Amino acid sequence: MALTNYSINIFVNCPFDETYLPLMEAIIFAIHDCGFIARSALEAEDSAEVRIEKIAMIIKACKYGIHDISRTEPGIATGLPRFNMPLELGLFLGARRFGSKDDKTKACLILDSDRYRYQRFCSDIAGQDIQSHDACPEAAIKVVRNWLRNNCRGTGIAIPGGGAMVERFRLFQSELPLLCRVLRLERHELIFNDYTTLIAEWLKENSWWDGEQEAV
Repeated sequence: MALTNYSINIFVNCPFDETYLPLMEAIIFAIHDCGFIARSALEAEDSAEVRIEKIAMIIKACKYGIHDISRTEPGIATGLPRFNMPLELGLFLGARRFGSKDDKTKACLILDSDRYRYQRFCSDIAGQDIQSHDACPEAAIKVVRNWLRNNCRGTGIAIPGGGAMVERFRLFQSELPLLCRVLRLERHELIFNDYTTLIAEWLKENSWWDGEQEAV
């Protein structure tokens, strides 16, 4: 995506494993259903590119960031937690603090499985408004929707309520296998770009807005 989409690009910083997948799919759907664009390190693979540089480039292109720091359990193989998410949150906050004029407009949503759990392992972000998704996709959708609704004030964009968006997500998920068959994709093999493309196609046929939109 080009920098021209800066004002609607959202960097999604979250775990990529199968356990977290339902939450990630819910968050990405909510982003697109609110009229924004999800960006992720998963969107491009280039063996010649250093991963941290790719992440920095995506952060540069995004006004918003959603950072889930809930994955702190030790890995089975290593006995150590993965701290990529707090690291990438730090990069995003650093860009906002030390970056260009545009970078200083960045805003982020920090998610955890419990609103106050971060105090035991990442206390330096005290003062940030941490939101809880309770490890529940439906709760994550409502949190993301409400945060984006507040950030859309004065833009003329109206967004359906959290409950309505949850119902739309459930409908999309129920129709996703058929969408996959039409495009000759396997549901269990979807990559990030497949999933966002399917959301975009579904939204074309299932717009939540009809008629003239009033400024909000």
